[in-house]
Amino acid sequence: MIPEGCKICERGGKLVLFVTGLCADTCYYCPLSEKRRNKDVIYANEREVFSDYDVIEEAHLMDAEGTGITGGDPILKIERTIHYASILKNEFHDHHIHLYTSGNLCTDEIFEKLENCIDEIRFHPQKDWSVIEKALKYDFDVGAEIPAIEKGYIEKFVKYLDDIGAKFLNLNELEYSETNIEELRKRGFKFKEDSAVVGSEEIALEIVEKYKDLDLMIHYCSSSFKDSVQLRERLKRRAKNVKKSYEEIEDCLIVRGVIDCFENIDSVYDFILENVEISEEMMEKDYLQNKIYIHWFALSEIVELLKKRQIKAGIVKEHPTYERKRMEYIPLV
Repeated sequence: MIPEGCKICERGGKLVLFVTGLCADTCYYCPLSEKRRNKDVIYANEREVFSDYDVIEEAHLMDAEGTGITGGDPILKIERTIHYASILKNEFHDHHIHLYTSGNLCTDEIFEKLENCIDEIRFHPQKDWSVIEKALKYDFDVGAEIPAIEKGYIEKFVKYLDDIGAKFLNLNELEYSETNIEELRKRGFKFKEDSAVVGSEEIALEIVEKYKDLDLMIHYCSSSFKDSVQLRERLKRRAKNVKKSYEEIEDCLIVRGVIDCFENIDSVYDFILENVEISEEMMEKDYLQNKIYIHWFALSEIVELLKKRQIKAGIVKEHPTYERKRMEYIPLV
């Protein structure tokens, strides 16, 4: 068994709502990027948020079944956290929300506010574990989520969580990024090619096996699983909702043709219509970027014509995220 929030995550159904990059802790292994760490910014998945509409639209575009509220520490911006949790609960039926926090700033007053809009709370305590026991008095599932680093520490933590009646412990494979790799290197950690730290998985799996008979649910989430399953499934959900008529989906990527119009964009557009049997629904002008987007197969049929006019074109594969991150470009002309 695994926590309800994890079940939805595995299906790619969790909106990741990053409510602030501010945090009172200074974990040496924090992997947050420079554009988020210690910055009071908001993101819904990869999309920067400037209004409530941004959050709700992003949730709809991925058919979200729930939301994971994270940071930084969301408790530092408690009113903002409660606001977004509330509007998501109001917008969607049976929308499951889990929250990550160190717990350092949690009080009975905070828990009372969260109780009305949070289903599951996941603690990542630094020193004081007692806040987890305090949370058990309230109406949400209570557990913890930490990186698998020190076996001895985790074993003591497992015993504590089991003794107080916490519901779960999630162990994450320790990951490195450009912002934490030097601190990890200073402490003697070695690195794998998939952004994971050597030895973390082994510690987590040993803990899971050793304590499998406890009432406490212990769940391990690997770095590769987050990328190959959770993220991929979330991108698939969004892809089917944002795909335009001239685009196709390849696994979890959007595929389309792109023509760079160094000359007048309207003349190139008209030239294509004159030379290929294609409906206007299968093309789109982008005046800001001076490009024409077109179905990849239709583009392949006019490659020779474009060569004669020395017009650059190719096939692009992009993440179906808000910023459409380009993953591959195949030049045809």
